[in-house]
Amino acid sequence: MVNPFTPSSGLSRAQGVTFDEGLRAHMVRVFGTMSGGLAVTGLVALLVAYTPIGAAIFGNKILGYAAMFSPLLFMFFMNFKLMSAPAATAKTMFWVFCSLMGLSMSTIFMVFTTQSIAGVFFITAATFSAMALWGYTTKKDLTSMGAFLMMGVMGIFIASLVNLFMGSGMMQWVISVAGVGIFTGLTAYDTQNIKRMYSENWGQEANSKLAVIGALSLYMNFINAFQFLLSLMGDRR
Repeated sequence: MVNPFTPSSGLSRAQGVTFDEGLRAHMVRVFGTMSGGLAVTGLVALLVAYTPIGAAIFGNKILGYAAMFSPLLFMFFMNFKLMSAPAATAKTMFWVFCSLMGLSMSTIFMVFTTQSIAGVFFITAATFSAMALWGYTTKKDLTSMGAFLMMGVMGIFIASLVNLFMGSGMMQWVISVAGVGIFTGLTAYDTQNIKRMYSENWGQEANSKLAVIGALSLYMNFINAFQFLLSLMGDRR
């Protein structure tokens, strides 16, 4: 059976081997970039949380809000610029975004114990790895699942805005459970979609930037799943 996510039909055996090798190298680049982004986020978060930088920023209400919302604002900027930007610029924007996310997420070290943060991180990593592997190896088309999960993301966003005013602990619990499930599922979908995008752009320079775009989507899935899982399982100080 022909895999719908590779251009295997019409290729010679040598071309097929070249494609498979290129795909593996592309996926290594994607996951390497994503892992590097997580490392940058973690290092920045630790630096801010455990140095006077954190007190200086979050001791000032205006600076504190600016730090917390800076990743969201930068994400809007990236949405407009990323597709048209050169690969080198796209990489720079990715690293800046990961740094801003670390600045914003430094507050978790002020709320949760270090042990619970580490525990939840490894649980998230294990779940993420399993879903990414499934998304990479499955022959099932996950497009319909991805569309459903994206509707779920919108639902979580709206529910979170509503709960800002309601302050319901039960509603927050439901949102967190749904968030873990949705972003875990999106990990499989995005992994398969990265394969599809590589197939459609095989042999083109665009794949350098597509690796960054793929890393960003997986990075966001990991971060969101981690945050929702931490709100469910994390031990507060």
